[in-house]
Amino acid sequence: MTSDKDKFIAELVSKHGGPLENYLARKLDSREDAAELAQEAYMRLHRLEQPENLDNARAFLFQVATNLAVDQLRRRQLHFRFLRTEKGQVMEGEPPDLNAAGASPEQILGARQKLQAIESALDSMPFKVKQAFLLHRQNGLPYSAIAEQMQVSVSSVEKYILRALKQCRQTMAAIEANEAPDLDD
Repeated sequence: MTSDKDKFIAELVSKHGGPLENYLARKLDSREDAAELAQEAYMRLHRLEQPENLDNARAFLFQVATNLAVDQLRRRQLHFRFLRTEKGQVMEGEPPDLNAAGASPEQILGARQKLQAIESALDSMPFKVKQAFLLHRQNGLPYSAIAEQMQVSVSSVEKYILRALKQCRQTMAAIEANEAPDLDD
């Protein structure tokens, strides 16, 4: 037995579902993300006590979806900014590619120690965080494919990977702090 609320939302989805997803796809440049955010907008509408009593349910639905899209775009922008800073960080005086520069034994040892520390950081991560990170970094899978494989949302994959990157960055910062020359000598 379906309630008035369920019928109302089903009717709203059938009338405005296609246009809503098209609108979100244009904003997000991704049909998959658009479908996911549209679904989230419907869920938020469903959580209301009496959505059928809204003055303009279509406008409310599109506004909720717009807010979700803005949040998604902000997260994306933050993620890309973080990745850019990760790629751009090279220690002062250190060649960008140790293998191409004829690295000294000290540099090789330092690189190995850093690699071991990152592996240790990976091992200490929660399973889903580690899995998402490795699927993206080792296998080169896009977030949507990782989400499908892990049976989670793309948004969750973004959060997992950001969490892994943050933990790796903290590990590297700790190593670099220990490598800093002692100025008291």
